[in-house]
Amino acid sequence: MANPNAGRRLLPLLSTPHKGGRSALTCQFRCGNACAHDVANTTGNAYFGDVVKEAVSRRGVLRAGALGALVAGAGVAGAMPALADEPAAAGAEARNGGGDIRFTAVPPNKDDALRIPDGYSSSVVVRWGDPVLPDAPAFDFDNQSADAQNKQFGYNCDYVTVLPLGRDRALMWVNHEYTDESLMFRGYTGGAAATEEQIKIALAAHGGSVVEIERAGRTGEWKLVTKGRRRYNRRVTAQTTMKFSGPAAGHDLLKTAADPQGRTPVGMLNNCSGGTTPWATVLTAEENFDQYFVNGDKVPDAQKPYISRYTITTGTPSSSRRFDRVEERFDLAKHPNEANRFGWIVEIDPFDPDGTPIKRTALGRFKHEAATTTLARDGRLVVYMGDDSRFEYIYKFVSKNRYIPGFDRHNRALLDEGTLYVAKFTGDSPAAEIDGSGKLPSDGLFDGSGEWIPLVSGDKSYVDGMTAAEVLVYTRTAADKVGATKMDRPEDMERNPVTGGVYVALTNNTNRTAAQVDEANPRPSNKHGHVLEIVERRDDAGERTFAWSLPLVCGDPADPGTYFAGYDKTKVSPISCPDNVTFDRDGNLWISTDGNQLGSNDGMFVMPVRGKERGHLRQFLTVPVGAETCGPLVSQDQLSVFVAVQHPGETDGATPDNPSSHWPDGDQPRPSVAVVWHGKGKKVGA
Repeated sequence: MANPNAGRRLLPLLSTPHKGGRSALTCQFRCGNACAHDVANTTGNAYFGDVVKEAVSRRGVLRAGALGALVAGAGVAGAMPALADEPAAAGAEARNGGGDIRFTAVPPNKDDALRIPDGYSSSVVVRWGDPVLPDAPAFDFDNQSADAQNKQFGYNCDYVTVLPLGRDRALMWVNHEYTDESLMFRGYTGGAAATEEQIKIALAAHGGSVVEIERAGRTGEWKLVTKGRRRYNRRVTAQTTMKFSGPAAGHDLLKTAADPQGRTPVGMLNNCSGGTTPWATVLTAEENFDQYFVNGDKVPDAQKPYISRYTITTGTPSSSRRFDRVEERFDLAKHPNEANRFGWIVEIDPFDPDGTPIKRTALGRFKHEAATTTLARDGRLVVYMGDDSRFEYIYKFVSKNRYIPGFDRHNRALLDEGTLYVAKFTGDSPAAEIDGSGKLPSDGLFDGSGEWIPLVSGDKSYVDGMTAAEVLVYTRTAADKVGATKMDRPEDMERNPVTGGVYVALTNNTNRTAAQVDEANPRPSNKHGHVLEIVERRDDAGERTFAWSLPLVCGDPADPGTYFAGYDKTKVSPISCPDNVTFDRDGNLWISTDGNQLGSNDGMFVMPVRGKERGHLRQFLTVPVGAETCGPLVSQDQLSVFVAVQHPGETDGATPDNPSSHWPDGDQPRPSVAVVWHGKGKKVGA
């Protein structure tokens, strides 16, 4: 939200074996039991150690970096290189990432509640089933319909961003990653037995929502606007007509019987994290799309090696949802190219409710997690992206042309022309010093250097044996061929608005063996994950080389194999499975978790990355039973923290008749976006 004291408005089936801290329900519906599948990356690549706007009519007044003035974690908070070089004045320690964190940490717990620090308040902004469109009916759990769900807030909320309509009014975009039909419908026993209406409801509950919100008084609380025209409110679903743009648009691999031109895909699926552009559009990331298709074994033999890299089974039919029962495009025996039409970054203009979402093929196709934008020193647009699977890769895209403030038509084309890179890392310590215990090497840091390897630029492929379009459609295979570095589930990536460092959440990888331990992955069976920092040469996002280090190796602080940037571990909170990251305006790192394996609910944490408090990680909140912490978003004025509470009550054995959570309203659990603020109007965390 804009600072109220500012003189201007700135934009700134269900018992399938599973691993880790997630329930079997989460594994089934969120990612199609990805951990139960063989690792898709079987290449011999080296492991690490081996080597906004105020309205449509006013869009032209936007400036680079202005979106960061609204929300510190919206994706372009560090868009202007000058921001990282801004001279310190009042609050110098905080502005240099030193933090000013002064709350008492929330202890680990298993409560069915949103637990926050003393002195703070919270409320639900919007929940599954709340009306989005003005003619939407009130939510009725036992009388759902696809027509109603198309007008209501969708299921499992993930990425959140907020764009201003004025000082005290804004638009909020929220991803709807996946559905858990066993918690949505009484008596659900699987897609084969589901009614067609239930399947259509699930299709409608995917995608995303645009909703108008307004500030409650002069506090940090925000509420859903429920009256009036709400002209921007919108639902995007798995059935929304979209279009392809960029070098792969119209390629044979994207053509189907329903779309012989290969330019008009339908819907988006499993949208996880995302980003926001300097021109105030949303980039939303399709992740675990593979689980929605059946009959992968029936695709042409030539395609099987490529689709298996995306864990689409080529042995037996898959998918428990059986969307193919109502839309045959999900049957790969009949439409073998349909899966190629998912796994993209999708651009959506929340200020144009009639606009067509665009799948930007120049950004590559994989299990996208995040699409964080910033600007290189010369003004080119940069997008950072992770591929959320075990032993997958980290990517970035650099546009060919430069961002021009206010020139909207020019700026949107930036996402169609540029170079897609994949990261290769090298550790700088002797292999003998990385013994699997987590003990620091003799230089006192897990660190090293790296380079961005080009994959494709426009119609030019840098990968032997693959055309440019093939590189973009089968990006994982292309990255295999150039020797990219295998990582431990690269998820969210965000750039620090103060220091310019890029932080990557590496959630976990229990498949890493002792023989694969290296400096960037210092423990075998990495069940708690870690956070990696990338510092590009000259702090320029457009550079090809960088340094890296691990400021946080997660787990129980009492475990000698954990590391909190050198801070006294007797004073920090335990943390497991970092998933999403964001920053406040002072450069403090905020981390949300997914799949806590320390016996507590998931939560949200904050850690200064500079100064005497560097590494002092504290838990800010915990989410209810069975839930994952998503979002998250810190307002630029630091009066509000938005958090998406995904899949509350998603625990083994839970059903609508036997729920394990009653959050937020005391009856059936409903995925929701909540906001937290200080009761006395102070900055959150301070």
